[in-house]
Amino acid sequence: MAALTTHSLLRTGSLFAVALLCGACATNKPPVVEAPPTQESRETASPAKSAASQNIETAPLSKAQQDLAAGVARYEDGNYKLAARLLQDALNQGLELTAEQARAHKYLAFIHCVGSRQNLCRDEFRKALEADPAFDLSPAEAGHPIWGPIFRKLKAGDKPAPKPAAKPAKKPAKKPVDQN
Repeated sequence: MAALTTHSLLRTGSLFAVALLCGACATNKPPVVEAPPTQESRETASPAKSAASQNIETAPLSKAQQDLAAGVARYEDGNYKLAARLLQDALNQGLELTAEQARAHKYLAFIHCVGSRQNLCRDEFRKALEADPAFDLSPAEAGHPIWGPIFRKLKAGDKPAPKPAAKPAKKPAKKPVDQN
């Protein structure tokens, strides 16, 4: 009987400990429920913020912007041929924002650099900077071993050296005339 009592005491003590732990986790506070906005809170909200959020929600992307987004996605998937076509289509359709134009040229530059077409890579970076003079690469992009050095030289103002002008052909020296 004593073993039974010890066993039941241990079991009761364990249940008590579990109940204590669970009670410590529970709170007596009611759940927080946000009240719906009042007329006053609606009037004091920033009109610019409201207008901006409405524009973001309602403004559909143009075909050029859709092609830009699809081109970047295809680049990230490694489908460079399709990415280049979509990015060029976006530019041809007239991306309105200079930042978007620079972004399209940046990804075209990346594609050319990866394809070992350094001159085309440099040209696309140049176009990106022409579209948006404040354009820059992220630190990770700038540190890339292929296009990082090309972009840094271009950004620093390193222009390709002009081709030397063709030298005029030398005329053969006149032979002395024999006066005999």
